[in-house]
Amino acid sequence: MGRIDYLNDPNAPAANSLVPSVTAVATDDQGRILLVHKTDNDLWALPGGGMDLGESISHAAVREVKEETGMDVEVTGIIGIYTNPGHVMAYDDGEVRQQFSVCFTTRLLGGTLTTSSETKEVEFVAVERLAELSIHPSMRMRIDHYLEGRPAPYIG
Repeated sequence: MGRIDYLNDPNAPAANSLVPSVTAVATDDQGRILLVHKTDNDLWALPGGGMDLGESISHAAVREVKEETGMDVEVTGIIGIYTNPGHVMAYDDGEVRQQFSVCFTTRLLGGTLTTSSETKEVEFVAVERLAELSIHPSMRMRIDHYLEGRPAPYIG
Protein backbone atom coordinates (compact mmCIF):
# COMPACT_ATOMS: atom_id res chain seq x y z
CA MET A 1 0.00 0.00 0.00
CA GLY A 2 1.33 3.43 -0.94
CA ARG A 3 1.67 6.38 1.39
CA ILE A 4 2.16 10.13 1.10
CA ASP A 5 3.65 12.02 4.03
CA TYR A 6 2.54 15.60 4.65
CA LEU A 7 4.37 17.91 7.02
CA ASN A 8 2.76 21.24 7.96
CA ASP A 9 1.02 21.28 4.56
CA PRO A 10 -2.22 23.32 4.53
CA ASN A 11 -3.43 21.15 1.64
CA ALA A 12 -2.95 17.88 3.54
CA PRO A 13 -6.05 15.75 4.08
CA ALA A 14 -7.53 15.75 7.58
CA ALA A 15 -6.41 12.94 9.87
CA ASN A 16 -8.96 10.20 10.55
CA SER A 17 -6.73 7.82 12.51
CA LEU A 18 -4.23 7.79 15.35
CA VAL A 19 -2.06 4.69 15.86
CA PRO A 20 0.66 4.43 18.50
CA SER A 21 3.83 3.61 16.61
CA VAL A 22 7.54 3.17 17.14
CA THR A 23 10.88 3.79 15.51
CA ALA A 24 14.20 2.47 16.72
CA VAL A 25 17.82 3.48 16.40
CA ALA A 26 20.14 0.50 16.20
CA THR A 27 23.84 0.92 15.51
CA ASP A 28 26.63 -1.49 14.68
CA ASP A 29 30.06 -1.55 16.31
CA GLN A 30 31.24 1.13 13.85
CA GLY A 31 28.48 3.55 14.88
CA ARG A 32 26.57 3.16 11.62
CA ILE A 33 22.79 3.53 11.91
CA LEU A 34 20.40 0.80 10.75
CA LEU A 35 18.09 2.24 8.10
CA VAL A 36 15.46 0.81 5.79
CA HIS A 37 14.38 1.95 2.34
CA LYS A 38 10.59 1.81 2.61
CA THR A 39 8.40 0.39 -0.14
CA ASP A 40 5.33 2.50 0.76
CA ASN A 41 6.84 5.99 0.33
CA ASP A 42 10.26 5.29 -1.25
CA LEU A 43 12.08 7.08 1.60
CA TRP A 44 14.85 5.93 3.93
CA ALA A 45 13.81 5.60 7.56
CA LEU A 46 14.54 4.09 10.91
CA PRO A 47 12.82 0.72 11.24
CA GLY A 48 9.43 0.98 12.88
CA GLY A 49 5.69 0.71 12.62
CA GLY A 50 2.41 0.47 14.47
CA MET A 51 1.88 -1.09 17.85
CA ASP A 52 -0.31 -4.20 17.90
CA LEU A 53 -3.01 -5.00 20.44
CA GLY A 54 -1.64 -7.13 23.25
CA GLU A 55 1.95 -5.90 23.10
CA SER A 56 3.91 -3.27 24.97
CA ILE A 57 5.37 -0.27 23.14
CA SER A 58 8.93 -1.56 23.70
CA HIS A 59 8.00 -5.00 22.35
CA ALA A 60 6.57 -3.26 19.26
CA ALA A 61 9.99 -1.69 18.66
CA VAL A 62 11.78 -5.04 18.98
CA ARG A 63 9.23 -6.74 16.71
CA GLU A 64 9.30 -4.03 14.05
CA VAL A 65 13.11 -4.02 13.85
CA LYS A 66 13.09 -7.81 13.43
CA GLU A 67 10.29 -7.78 10.84
CA GLU A 68 11.75 -4.99 8.71
CA THR A 69 15.47 -5.74 8.98
CA GLY A 70 16.10 -9.27 10.27
CA MET A 71 18.05 -7.86 13.21
CA ASP A 72 17.46 -8.61 16.90
CA VAL A 73 17.61 -5.72 19.36
CA GLU A 74 16.76 -4.86 22.94
CA VAL A 75 15.36 -1.47 23.93
CA THR A 76 17.71 0.63 26.05
CA GLY A 77 16.09 4.07 26.20
CA ILE A 78 13.88 6.72 24.61
CA ILE A 79 15.06 9.34 22.15
CA GLY A 80 11.71 11.08 22.06
CA ILE A 81 7.97 11.16 21.61
CA TYR A 82 6.85 12.62 18.27
CA THR A 83 3.22 13.76 18.01
CA ASN A 84 3.19 16.66 15.56
CA PRO A 85 -0.46 17.00 14.42
CA GLY A 86 0.90 18.75 11.32
CA HIS A 87 2.52 15.49 10.20
CA VAL A 88 -0.02 13.15 8.61
CA MET A 89 0.41 10.10 6.44
CA ALA A 90 -2.22 9.40 3.77
CA TYR A 91 -2.54 5.75 2.73
CA ASP A 92 -4.08 4.37 -0.45
CA ASP A 93 -6.95 2.79 1.50
CA GLY A 94 -8.22 6.20 2.72
CA GLU A 95 -6.62 6.15 6.16
CA VAL A 96 -4.98 9.46 7.06
CA ARG A 97 -2.91 8.90 10.17
CA GLN A 98 -1.72 11.62 12.52
CA GLN A 99 1.83 11.04 13.72
CA PHE A 100 2.22 9.44 17.13
CA SER A 101 5.58 7.76 17.49
CA VAL A 102 7.99 6.86 20.26
CA CYS A 103 11.60 6.58 19.12
CA PHE A 104 13.82 4.21 21.09
CA THR A 105 17.51 3.57 21.42
CA THR A 106 18.43 -0.09 21.21
CA ARG A 107 21.34 -2.46 21.57
CA LEU A 108 22.04 -4.78 18.67
CA LEU A 109 21.95 -8.45 19.68
CA GLY A 110 22.50 -10.13 16.32
CA GLY A 111 20.61 -11.30 13.27
CA THR A 112 21.10 -11.16 9.53
CA LEU A 113 20.18 -8.14 7.39
CA THR A 114 17.03 -9.11 5.49
CA THR A 115 14.45 -7.11 3.55
CA SER A 116 10.71 -7.55 3.99
CA SER A 117 7.52 -6.65 2.15
CA GLU A 118 7.90 -3.17 3.70
CA THR A 119 11.60 -2.68 2.93
CA LYS A 120 13.42 -2.84 -0.38
CA GLU A 121 16.84 -2.16 1.14
CA VAL A 122 18.27 -2.57 4.64
CA GLU A 123 21.66 -1.11 5.48
CA PHE A 124 23.87 0.16 8.27
CA VAL A 125 24.59 3.73 7.12
CA ALA A 126 27.56 5.84 8.17
CA VAL A 127 26.53 9.21 9.62
CA GLU A 128 28.51 10.96 6.86
CA ARG A 129 26.23 9.35 4.24
CA LEU A 130 22.91 10.47 5.74
CA ALA A 131 22.81 13.61 3.58
CA GLU A 132 22.91 11.45 0.44
CA LEU A 133 19.66 9.65 1.31
CA SER A 134 16.08 10.78 0.85
CA ILE A 135 14.79 10.93 4.44
CA HIS A 136 11.55 12.61 5.56
CA PRO A 137 12.26 15.66 7.80
CA SER A 138 10.33 14.12 10.70
CA MET A 139 12.46 10.96 10.51
CA ARG A 140 15.63 12.99 10.13
CA MET A 141 14.68 14.87 13.32
CA ARG A 142 14.69 11.59 15.24
CA ILE A 143 18.10 10.67 13.86
CA ASP A 144 19.48 14.12 14.68
CA HIS A 145 18.11 13.93 18.22
CA TYR A 146 19.91 10.60 18.64
CA LEU A 147 23.16 12.02 17.26
CA GLU A 148 22.93 15.06 19.55
CA GLY A 149 23.00 12.76 22.60
CA ARG A 150 20.24 14.81 24.21
CA PRO A 151 20.26 14.64 28.04
CA ALA A 152 16.48 14.08 28.13
CA PRO A 153 13.98 12.69 25.63
CA TYR A 154 12.40 15.04 23.11
CA ILE A 155 8.69 15.54 23.73
CA GLY A 156 6.77 17.18 20.96
